[in-house]
Amino acid sequence: MTETLIEVRELAKTYYTEAGEIPVLHGINMDIQQGEFVAIMGASGSGKSTFMNILGCLDKASSGEYRLAGQVVANLDKDALAKLRNRVIGFVFQGFNLLSRTTLADNVALPLVYAQVGRAERQQRAEKMLEKVGLARFFHHRPNQISGGQQQRVAIARALVNNPTLILADEPTGNLDTKTSAEVMSLFCQLNDEGITVILVTHEQDIATFAKRLIRFSDGEVVEDIAISNRSWPC
Repeated sequence: MTETLIEVRELAKTYYTEAGEIPVLHGINMDIQQGEFVAIMGASGSGKSTFMNILGCLDKASSGEYRLAGQVVANLDKDALAKLRNRVIGFVFQGFNLLSRTTLADNVALPLVYAQVGRAERQQRAEKMLEKVGLARFFHHRPNQISGGQQQRVAIARALVNNPTLILADEPTGNLDTKTSAEVMSLFCQLNDEGITVILVTHEQDIATFAKRLIRFSDGEVVEDIAISNRSWPC
């Protein structure tokens, strides 16, 4: 039986500014099962990025309930939240967010530093993840010595190094050309086939069709939640 990884009930988010209240999310309800591949789409200002930040425990809802891996996120203190995030979630961002003066292996190993894993094991696990994404010969290179597509693969390796059950990817192909984008999405498909839940935010319809499920936001609400039947190769 498939386990529910994410449960969202009546989730709302309002920002309070000097100009007044800015409501961003309105009563979102959603379940995402372990092993799903979900694309989230919506125009700028639709609330999709705010929702993604809440899923990643980088922001908090104003009201409603969010359960991640069975735990009510709002009930966790700062340390418990950090442990849950480090154990369950791997993040991939549009801008790669690699440390320019650090080797690729050390970039990948960074989450393990926060998890207080010893250096020898960090290096071993980082090299294994770089090998997994096809960059075995670049262990000691720095980000400026490889291409943008390869940098995104490093970012994916970093997201995988803690063996997460969930990958959150925010516009992961936004800085890549069409061919490289397809290669990166193929890697996400492979990870999903291995059982990892993948949720990605994208504004590109062709990228969204790699997923199995499409959720579309508009004005802070879910206006579409459908299975994708015309999926892109090789998913």
